[in-house]
Amino acid sequence: MAKKIKAAVIGVGNCFAGLVEGIQYYKEHPEAEKIGLMHDVIEGYSIYDIEWVAAYDVGKYKVGKPLRNAIYSEPNMVKWVKEVEGLDVEVRPSPVLDGVGSYVKEMFQPVDAFNGKPLDEVKTLIVDEIKASGANIIVNYLPVGSEKASKFWAEVALESGAAFVNNIPTFIASDPVWASKFKDKGLPIIGDDIKSQVGATIVHRILTWLVTKRGAVIDRTYQLNFGGNTDFANMLERSRLKSKKISKTEAVQSQMKEILDARDIHIGPSDYVPFLGNEKIAYIRIEGRMFADVPFNMELRLDVDDKANSGGTSIEAIRLAQLALDRGIGGPIYSASAYLMKHPPQQMSDAEAAAAVEAFIRGERDN
Repeated sequence: MAKKIKAAVIGVGNCFAGLVEGIQYYKEHPEAEKIGLMHDVIEGYSIYDIEWVAAYDVGKYKVGKPLRNAIYSEPNMVKWVKEVEGLDVEVRPSPVLDGVGSYVKEMFQPVDAFNGKPLDEVKTLIVDEIKASGANIIVNYLPVGSEKASKFWAEVALESGAAFVNNIPTFIASDPVWASKFKDKGLPIIGDDIKSQVGATIVHRILTWLVTKRGAVIDRTYQLNFGGNTDFANMLERSRLKSKKISKTEAVQSQMKEILDARDIHIGPSDYVPFLGNEKIAYIRIEGRMFADVPFNMELRLDVDDKANSGGTSIEAIRLAQLALDRGIGGPIYSASAYLMKHPPQQMSDAEAAAAVEAFIRGERDN
């Protein structure tokens, strides 16, 4: 009998919709199974072995609905398949905290289902729900800037005995204090801030690595991103972007021999263009010098579906977290975090991280 991964999701938005609809797409198109997957199977776990046993959101269009319906509810835009098998679990309410920015409040229509109940009581209630569901992995898909909300859910993971996959740029796996808490509990954590499968940051990293490895020098670089879904609307609120900007910038800077001055590097979301929907457009420019101090520059435009990019990476993180659970490994999973996340506890080149993940899967390294 195939092993199963019992998971809970926080944030039933476009990214999560893309993940589960993508799995359904492979079920309906088995001929496509080799396309877009880094691993068909990880130590017995296929992409079909993930069961969503709990789900949480704050939007009035989602809370109280079966998960199979909630993924198509406003303001979600992903509709790759007509319906998804299973997903019968009801979406439960989550405390709002700082999870809804001012630019998306009208889109989300957040509901306060707890009527002013003390947060500790709410946490105890949710911990009991998670335990009852059997979830042993919690996947964080909250909006960027959800610092308090993400830490609330990290505490829920610790108290309910679940691994944590932190797909957003709140620094938990990469924070030594939080990392120690997960290690002490014997619970794995993979984070922080999911690195798209073929996205702006991974492409920027590879180009930066290439220039550096070929002996050239980078003097200035930028990465400008814009799109039309709620992620980009949310990020119009610049106060929510502090950790996101740090995460994306460090992901690129880590591939350079010398850190650039802040005025010579700019990486971050730039604008919201509603008609683009889930389409994300990125412009990358690198200026530098090569042999004999001769200058060069390169420019690239990348046009991708933002949610396919997320799903192609998250499907790996969930299975690697389960593998760590099976092996009794607690704390940050450095290999998976370095390969799949922008702001891991330990940065590596992508080639080093890929090799480390394969070694972890084979059992040749502990994390």
